Amino acid sequence: MTGDNASRPSRVVVVEERDNPSSAYFLLPALARLSCPVIRRGFADLPHPAELDGAMVVLARYVPPGWMRLVAEARPRLARLVFFMDDDLFDTAASRGTPLHYRFKLWRLAARRRDWLLAQKAEFWVSTPALMDKYAAWGPRLILPAPLPDAAPGPEADIRRIFYHGTASHNPDIRWLFPVMAEVLGKNPRLALEIVGKRAVAALYKPLPRVTVVHPMPWPAYRIFAAAPGRHVGLAPQLDSAFNAARSYTKFCDITRSGAVGVYAAGSACAGVVEHEKDGLVVPMRPDAWVAAITRLAADDGLRTAMLRNARDKLAELSRRAAASHAGLFDETGGPVEKGDA
Repeated sequence: MTGDNASRPSRVVVVEERDNPSSAYFLLPALARLSCPVIRRGFADLPHPAELDGAMVVLARYVPPGWMRLVAEARPRLARLVFFMDDDLFDTAASRGTPLHYRFKLWRLAARRRDWLLAQKAEFWVSTPALMDKYAAWGPRLILPAPLPDAAPGPEADIRRIFYHGTASHNPDIRWLFPVMAEVLGKNPRLALEIVGKRAVAALYKPLPRVTVVHPMPWPAYRIFAAAPGRHVGLAPQLDSAFNAARSYTKFCDITRSGAVGVYAAGSACAGVVEHEKDGLVVPMRPDAWVAAITRLAADDGLRTAMLRNARDKLAELSRRAAASHAGLFDETGGPVEKGDA
């Protein structure tokens, strides 16, 4: 089913909530066969109706209200209108058992738009034979998922991962870091952030691109997790507070063990063992200084390689210091020194 224009569009407009696997696996590979530009727009990214003249509009899973009004106005001028679903979005009973807020979203943005889509003579594209069979009366077309290309030749292979692994006791530092990382990630598409936190941290960092929020985990699991390769720059911000004043330099140990080089707060315990420009960067707690330090360290692979080598040497030195401090805890027989012993 098409509009009044010829079915071959001048361009394709994909309407999607955000970058998502439905588009990546199904829509973009299929639309790549068309010899015309593919433009991706979010729910609030509404063009002028004239920009849709001769266009093919593809609604990925949902029909947001703004686009519903825009498409209705521009429908006679569209080359094609398509609704794609890769779940059973029209049958509210099918989503029984999923969270209530998610079921409401499916009803609000998909199920209750079904009659409107039929009235607009939209084409229906679906992802599985089961959906083909269930909605056969609407003449759906089946799109099979295309495996994603290997990351090696693509931009994902060039990503530098920044991380901050703080517990709930670091929440003030996590909040302080947000505008810093907003600027860093906004200016550098090659950079990504990994941060540990629960729901509040996830909500805070949700607006930023390329952020992975990792749920806190027990220490044995974290030791394995932190040793996995693929991290480049570790962060240890530390606001001036009574709680932070009592912290040790274990963040330097964690960051170096992760195979990364750190940016550390001036005046912190880490700054007491890290030599600036040699085995890490020590900077004042000013957002501009942290933006500059993170960006510089992430961009310079050679600098990080040299600093990581020095940081590992420093860890060995710290291990020797620790062993020396342990010797004073016990007497010659190996037992604990009792209070009052000479």
